[in-house]
Amino acid sequence: MRTDLAVIGAGPAGLAAALAAERRGLRVALVDAAPEPGGQFYRQPAPALRAERPQALHHQWRTWTRLRDRLATSSVRLLTEHHVWRVERTPEALIVHALLGPEQEEPAEVRARAVLLATGGYETVLPFPGWTLPGVLTAGGAQAMLKGGLVVPGRTAVVAGTGPLLLPVATGLAAAGVRVGALVESAGPGRMLRHAGPLAGKLPEGAGCAARLLRHRVPVLARHTVLRAHGEEQLTGVTVAALDARGRVRPGTERRLPCDTLAVSHGMLPHTDLAETLGCRLDGLTVAVDAEQRTDVPGVWAAGEATGVGGARLALAEGHIAGRSIAARLRDATPIRGSGPRRPGYAPGCARAPARSTPCSPRPPAGRSGSPTTPWSAAARRSPRAPSARASHSAPGTPARSSCSPGPGWAGARAGCAHRRSRASPAANPPSRRPFARPVPLGVLARQHEEHEEHEERESYAPREGREP
Repeated sequence: MRTDLAVIGAGPAGLAAALAAERRGLRVALVDAAPEPGGQFYRQPAPALRAERPQALHHQWRTWTRLRDRLATSSVRLLTEHHVWRVERTPEALIVHALLGPEQEEPAEVRARAVLLATGGYETVLPFPGWTLPGVLTAGGAQAMLKGGLVVPGRTAVVAGTGPLLLPVATGLAAAGVRVGALVESAGPGRMLRHAGPLAGKLPEGAGCAARLLRHRVPVLARHTVLRAHGEEQLTGVTVAALDARGRVRPGTERRLPCDTLAVSHGMLPHTDLAETLGCRLDGLTVAVDAEQRTDVPGVWAAGEATGVGGARLALAEGHIAGRSIAARLRDATPIRGSGPRRPGYAPGCARAPARSTPCSPRPPAGRSGSPTTPWSAAARRSPRAPSARASHSAPGTPARSSCSPGPGWAGARAGCAHRRSRASPAANPPSRRPFARPVPLGVLARQHEEHEEHEERESYAPREGREP
């Protein structure tokens, strides 16, 4: 199909951008791998489950219902279960290549004048002994099971790691009837206090989660970490220990917590695979953009977690900015500055200040692989040209769509590699130009090659201007 704008990713940033561009007269295709729009943040139960109160599992429910209703009444073409593996630049258009359905064997193409990358982020997990046992899964995986399937991963859970995702996962599991044995947070309270300014906008949400933890009697072990997971064929418990100020295990503090589920997360990293295949410049681990969310590749914009992990509200603001910019640029107009969404705490004077995140992850215990720097602290660093929305909301929040599988497995190994990559400087470890963003069946590549050869053959026999056929 042909369209003016192809938005890749139907999370908060993608939804906001698609609706903003469609409202200004563009033909928009919204492409996402999931069966329904919303991303990880607005993930919904399957209609067949007939959930009576889906809002009980969500934050910002009113915002989601407004987006959902506007999408339903708009002319945006929603293409679900489209797994994008490449965006190709041609002289005529940008071609989005995707694989259809759960089997991902049938190809599909979307030809657009412009592309917005709203690909979200993925979780990182620091490896530890026993992390591949059945019952160990990422915090985002546990949240996806609860939100999308209305199922719980076990009866007794420990939620561990570091970052803002742990709180909603622990409270969500507890509200669903799971006994949460502990919330094990690697960071200490002092680090949060040192970043009270950027976190001010998150205080009401955090206070609500803290109140729910108290109501469900969930103990919080601050400045603790999981040393190992126990079990033969199934998780039976974890050993946790306290950390000192340098992130080292304090001898004699180890204790074992019985559980059949461990939901673990050590932060988020941006999805930059498609951006790398297009040759977009990266700013550290994030896609570099200007004040209009434009990348350095003509016709390509990026918004949301791909440009730095900052939460759903920031993603909505960036998506709106990108949608307005794309509509103006495709119509050869000048984008109206200063008319985008604003939030409390916005300061025009700091519009171009680099964003600062909250470094909440201490050094891993001795003998553990991984990095002492929290993934999103590196991921959220921005250049001085960062947009005003980023500067006004620099604290990390609830992440957008998570592409990790529920268990660590391949996704966890990938996360570990990316986590270690965050330690290297961009100059010492430049991004590679990957040909594909995801695995592709050989049959699809062979078919694409045959179609390309047929096209070239037709072009060679077609009559040219000024030459008789």
